[in-house]
Amino acid sequence: MQFFGHQFSDPELLQLALTHASVEGPVHNERLEFLGDAALDLVVAEELYLRHPQLPEGELTRLKARVVSRAALAEAARKLELGTEARFGRGLTGKILSKAVLANLMEAVLGAIYLDAGLEAVRSSVQLVLADALDEVHRLETALAPKQELQQAAQARWGHPPRYELVESRGKAHARAFLVRAEAGGQRFPSAWGRTRKEAESWAAQEALIVLEEESSGTARRG
Repeated sequence: MQFFGHQFSDPELLQLALTHASVEGPVHNERLEFLGDAALDLVVAEELYLRHPQLPEGELTRLKARVVSRAALAEAARKLELGTEARFGRGLTGKILSKAVLANLMEAVLGAIYLDAGLEAVRSSVQLVLADALDEVHRLETALAPKQELQQAAQARWGHPPRYELVESRGKAHARAFLVRAEAGGQRFPSAWGRTRKEAESWAAQEALIVLEEESSGTARRG
């Protein structure tokens, strides 16, 4: 039986992983959740360590927390229709499953994969089923890079970091947009929109870097 891209040599492990604790009886998947949680943490930590060689421990911890969050695991579980494969007791049968239940199912299946084939099999499964979450944190981290670059440039040129001013915000709580501009050395740079304030600050930093690069190029040509 195949699940998460893994062909189980012991299908009973998978069946155990898909047996929620709400099912009557002593046999359920909570011990596999415990094991899968530990294996998932290690695999994601290694993946982020390799993908982001310049990041310090604190930033890696922040990114890992996003990838292994209940929200990310539950979203992956929904896409895989994991809830339709699992067995539940009367209290959950036919109900809309919470993020916690779906996330725990994901961890239990990963625990079963670990027992069935080891850590390499878990790594392959995580890279497959959490590819979107891993790519998203990579995109966010890449998007934040302009802020770091602008801070270094501002410190070097003016001796202090840039400031970010919220110019405008639009939309309702679930679909907000933010307009932000960067200021440094007495200069106000072009503003930029983003879906979150952090994203808007990143794009504003990029606008500022473009201006500073143009100024440097102009100075070099005049020299």
